[in-house]
Amino acid sequence: MKGRLVMAGNRTISIATMRYISRLLTTMLIYVGVVLYSKWAFQHFHPTGFRVYVLAALPGLPMVASLFVVGLYIKEEVDEFQRAILVRAILYGLAASFVVSTVWGSLEDFGHARHLSSFLAYLTFWIVMAISEMSIRLSYR
Repeated sequence: MKGRLVMAGNRTISIATMRYISRLLTTMLIYVGVVLYSKWAFQHFHPTGFRVYVLAALPGLPMVASLFVVGLYIKEEVDEFQRAILVRAILYGLAASFVVSTVWGSLEDFGHARHLSSFLAYLTFWIVMAISEMSIRLSYR
């Protein structure tokens, strides 16, 4: 069952890919919900003490889950080529996140640039990873 393919239009998609997409969408929807809830809770309840830390850390849980989803896909996908594409895209996403956060951190420290939330490193990772994966796939057509 692990390597079975399913028809999707004129393409075949592995079960692992379908699970990956489903799991990733689920974790991203949960992430958006948790972020919105945390913002709402801070604005309406003005938490103090331990509750501040719990609410602030809550969005990190689906973030970590989304990274586990990627790891599960790499483990479940039997097609080496598909795994290699994703791994390359992950490396590009990580590199972009590191470069952007490091350069911007230097600009903050030495150039007095405005502070940006470190959460943007996570966003940068996913954006660059998605663009990289599409670009890599297109390069093989």
